[in-house]
Amino acid sequence: MEKISSGIKGLDNLIDFIYPGDNVVWEVNSGTSYEIFIKKFIEASYFNSKDIVYVSFNKSVQTLLKEFNNCINDKFHIIDCFTSGKGKNDATFLRDYEEISKRIDIIRLSDPSNLDKLTDAISKVECKISSQIYYIFDSLTGMQNLIKDESYTYSFFTYMCPRLFDLDSVAYWILDKDAHSQNFKANIRHITQVVLELYRRKNNLYIKALKLSRRKNRDAFKPHIYEITDSEEIQIKTTDQIPALDIGSKLREIRILKNISQKELAEKVNLTPGFISQIENNQIVPSIISFIQICEVLGVRASEILTENRIEEKPVIKKQDILCKLPHKISFAEVYKVLSDEKFQAYIVVMPPNSSVKEHFPIKKELMFAFITKGEISVTLNGFTYNLQEGDFLYIKKSMPEKWYNKGGEKAELLIISR
Repeated sequence: MEKISSGIKGLDNLIDFIYPGDNVVWEVNSGTSYEIFIKKFIEASYFNSKDIVYVSFNKSVQTLLKEFNNCINDKFHIIDCFTSGKGKNDATFLRDYEEISKRIDIIRLSDPSNLDKLTDAISKVECKISSQIYYIFDSLTGMQNLIKDESYTYSFFTYMCPRLFDLDSVAYWILDKDAHSQNFKANIRHITQVVLELYRRKNNLYIKALKLSRRKNRDAFKPHIYEITDSEEIQIKTTDQIPALDIGSKLREIRILKNISQKELAEKVNLTPGFISQIENNQIVPSIISFIQICEVLGVRASEILTENRIEEKPVIKKQDILCKLPHKISFAEVYKVLSDEKFQAYIVVMPPNSSVKEHFPIKKELMFAFITKGEISVTLNGFTYNLQEGDFLYIKKSMPEKWYNKGGEKAELLIISR
């Protein structure tokens, strides 16, 4: 398969270049100099004699000519949604317009809020070009500000993105991260092939992938510092820094303890299950509002999640260290976390004498081992009751136990491992 350069060596190495059909969504914050990423891609496309269609909602034709003067030729096409949109047909933006239109290919939309007209303009440009086309949609945010309805912006994207993918075209889509709802961004991420985030933390600029279809390398999902030199070269540096606050893992752990699925949590906080998954894997950071809503549903204080708790990884975990922690209560049973990560979870469950639990313990529904370390326990599974003594194993693949019962005169303990 052909691979296409972004014009930035470090970015090509990080995401394994751009593939034909890729729609690359850039979620950007202010002060991240995202324009240079666009410029480098245009320059690389110009060098390789590719046609560029620039759909402009945020910049005037005059500004585009200044920024990309070295790349302007008969392969540079502009669909102008700015002049009669954000520019309000101001005389400043109309100055020398006819003369400029004689030198380069420009389609000016008199009503850029009409997305059907924009679709027609794109088709009109495509009819002139017989080779592969690269697109720049300079602002999904500008489009939304113009038409005043997020659903129309999303509808346009859901039509255009699969279309360009099938045509093996490449498109850059820019959106202001803070100007859109979580639902909008989650839906965009679901449809597109690549999502890259640019953000600033203190004095550093960071780039991080939020989605990379058709790639196996996961290193791009870690934050990488990038620097811009005086000559506008972008240098991307690797960073092994682990997020200081592992918010995602903490939220995931509590969700599992509460026996709440990602789908259930997503519905309660008006997000998508995929978005919850990305939060739990520390691929994205939720907004403050979403974070507080998630904490409320999980029944935990936000301050508990935000408290930094760095523990040195040790190969030995002492039982006494586990049982001295505050347990999670499920009916009469006390549940102590041994460990929990993306691969499996382990818990010690302590049941008082003559107690029963009809709820599920904090386990997934894929696979579970239960080992009786002390006492006797009976468990009801698929309508059958099994008596387990100290040293016995319970192995479950699919069905969940309906009831646990400690019928002995002393407390019982079991170790549960699931993945």
